[in-house]
Amino acid sequence: MAKKGARQIFALICSVCKSQNYVSEKNKLNSTDKLEMKKYCRRCRKHQLHRETSKLK
Repeated sequence: MAKKGARQIFALICSVCKSQNYVSEKNKLNSTDKLEMKKYCRRCRKHQLHRETSKLK
């Protein structure tokens, strides 16, 4: 049975090397703007700015 609600799955992509490192979900009714977080990038081997995208690989 599927979950009910306004949840949206998205990916976080590194702004430097463009690799998809994280997948998460959010409530699209409460947070309408795109997320930007400093997260660890395994490819760059340091903390970089990651931006939200709807494309999942």
